[in-house]
Amino acid sequence: MTEKEKMEQGLWYDANFDQNLLDDRLKAESICYQYNMTDPLNKEKQRSLLKQLFEDLEEDVTILPPLACDYGYRTTIGKGCFINHNAYFMDAGSITIKDHVFIGPNCGLYTANHPLDAEKRNSGLEIALPIRIGNNVWIGADVTILLGVSIGDNAVIGAKSLVTKDVPANTLAFGNPCKAIRKITKEDRICNHR
Repeated sequence: MTEKEKMEQGLWYDANFDQNLLDDRLKAESICYQYNMTDPLNKEKQRSLLKQLFEDLEEDVTILPPLACDYGYRTTIGKGCFINHNAYFMDAGSITIKDHVFIGPNCGLYTANHPLDAEKRNSGLEIALPIRIGNNVWIGADVTILLGVSIGDNAVIGAKSLVTKDVPANTLAFGNPCKAIRKITKEDRICNHR
């Protein structure tokens, strides 16, 4: 089994010294660099670069630079998503972002973990588990989401949260660590803003 196959199956794999994975990360870094340096008025070039980076990128997606990701091809972004400045997708494990997701600035989605034992860690071992974000989720600014987490449809994650466990659908959650605070109700549909 190759190191990439181990990575994709959620097994321990060599993240630091496998040349194929190093090449994949360098390619993603190069595309991110080009994207981040592209004039925001040049939407056609931006879209072309994003399509090179993300194999499964739906229409009507806005990603504001700078953007960073490890692989790109391990991330799926649904239609109508808005991803604010300075997003980082550590996508050794798959990242699935469903439709109409809002992600605030300075958010990181981290699918990888390392051994606690220093010798094993220094050998390059890593394990990666998926992150799944449902439809119509709003993730506030400066949120960190860790490996293995699923966030249900219509959930709202408050700013500066550290999400270490699953968040149910239709739930307001925030904190460090992030906790479900309450269900989102019909009363929340009322907006008094002008």
